[in-house]
Amino acid sequence: MDPLAQHYLVFETARGFCGLAWSAAGITRFQLPTSSAAATERNLLRRVPVARPGEPTPEIAETVAAVRRYFDGETVDFSDVRLDLGEQEAFFADIYAALRRVGWGATTTYGALAKELGAGPEAARDVGQAMARNPVPLIIPCHRVLAAGGKLGGFSAPGGADTKAHMLELEGVDLRPPAPAQGSLF
Repeated sequence: MDPLAQHYLVFETARGFCGLAWSAAGITRFQLPTSSAAATERNLLRRVPVARPGEPTPEIAETVAAVRRYFDGETVDFSDVRLDLGEQEAFFADIYAALRRVGWGATTTYGALAKELGAGPEAARDVGQAMARNPVPLIIPCHRVLAAGGKLGGFSAPGGADTKAHMLELEGVDLRPPAPAQGSLF
């Protein structure tokens, strides 16, 4: 396989059609579910127009099976999936590495992630930009990053915040606001 060549595969899950693109070095893109194979393929090829349909390697086939299990509600850890993200800003690469350590059913915030990386609260915006540019959502679990106060925040994938909420619910994250500390006297 040409080390620069990219291939892709569109496949069905319980939530819809996902897509993966990969090179010899690892996964380059992941497309979260859409309602049709054609929409997924269009979205994927918009980001990797040089990719050609390909037969998945055993490693890619394992990742596809893991994605299917994830959307079936099984606990899945994607932290060991090999990625080929190309050139990244150093801070974005650090953000992605830190986020890959946030496991199933856990969440963090933009500010907490920035703080973990030794940056001040102003870097929370950079964390948000890294999430918006994440080429492999789910594998780098940007859906696990919440806004301040545990609010859901935005999500740029198909379905937006509803998709993010569904993914967190699959992982057992309770997004309801906490119950009041005491009831009303009246």
